[in-house]
Amino acid sequence: MIGLPSGTRVWLAAGVTDMRAGFNSLAAKVQTVLERGPLCGDVFVFRGKRGDLLKVLWWSGDGMCLLMKRLEKGRSIWPQADGGVNCLSPVQLSMLLEGIDCRQPTRTARPTSAL
Repeated sequence: MIGLPSGTRVWLAAGVTDMRAGFNSLAAKVQTVLERGPLCGDVFVFRGKRGDLLKVLWWSGDGMCLLMKRLEKGRSIWPQADGGVNCLSPVQLSMLLEGIDCRQPTRTARPTSAL
């Protein structure tokens, strides 16, 4: 996981997002749906339909970062969102990216060693 500056807020977009979307489409969704500024330094997380694919949009201060994570087994447990957005802590984001349900911290699929 990339270390985020202290005070960085993590926002989840409610529902599912078309994972074909890139920088511009996701930044536009942040502005219109989430009603936030994509260049504020906060992290915005989007989920694909099956729950195994996540995209993370983040302005690092000198450029826009778009990170994508696909879980090979299991799926991301999406917290309930009030309205179009929900706020998480960076620790909860780490668990979400690992496929751990942050409501009850257990993995949705046990990782296996590739050795």
